[in-house]
Amino acid sequence: MLRLQAPLPDRYTTAEPEDLASRIAAAKASLGSRLFVLGHHYQRDEVMRWADARGDSYRLSVLAAENPVAEYVVFCGVHFMAESADILTGDHQTVVLPDLNAGCSMADMADLDSVEEAWDALSAVIDVERLVPITYMNSSAALKAFVGRNGGAVCTSTNARAVLSWALAEGRGDKVLFFPDQHLGRNTGLAMGYGHGDMRVWDPRRELGGLEEKDCKEATFLLWKGHCSVHQRFRPEHVAAFRASHPGGIVVAHP
Repeated sequence: MLRLQAPLPDRYTTAEPEDLASRIAAAKASLGSRLFVLGHHYQRDEVMRWADARGDSYRLSVLAAENPVAEYVVFCGVHFMAESADILTGDHQTVVLPDLNAGCSMADMADLDSVEEAWDALSAVIDVERLVPITYMNSSAALKAFVGRNGGAVCTSTNARAVLSWALAEGRGDKVLFFPDQHLGRNTGLAMGYGHGDMRVWDPRRELGGLEEKDCKEATFLLWKGHCSVHQRFRPEHVAAFRASHPGGIVVAHP
């Protein structure tokens, strides 16, 4: 999603790295504790050197909320991260995203209009009172508000299992609509003991998500057709090559 932003003045775009560093240092010294700079793990070293805290998106948002003395929170990350920090911080705090067009392709794969259309379509074939919407942290504030309005929740990769267990607890729901990351929903469901037969992928570009009415009724997990564009580039042969080169190595995979 393209967001309009005024271009940086020439004095910044043409400045030497040493000049920029001195400007940043002077600004931080002048603002002191009124400024809190957050650096997401994905940032480059030349950005991370100025961070007052580093971590994943949720942890950084929590740290911002726990630092109410900071009037200005500069989030060196992407759009949904800054939105999340803005939700958790106080009204007196201003969250700044240096580049308004710094985005997450996966977060952009589910927008409010398409999710509301899916909800309306599902309401015609199943009882949505028993459908619990769950959105991954990597989603817009609008989707976080949607799940709140409809009895759902926001999850992180760490607590996804606990949130899905809560959603499917007796008396709450029979099925979940999980967005935008189908793989997190699928892998978590499999870890909980569900099978692939309990899951269907909802394609927002097709009528009724590309499913039959019986699919919607039978599925416990309706998984949004979204994914991390970077994760999609990893292949089993990459893991095999690593293990061949490093027999004692450890393979760590994000769910």
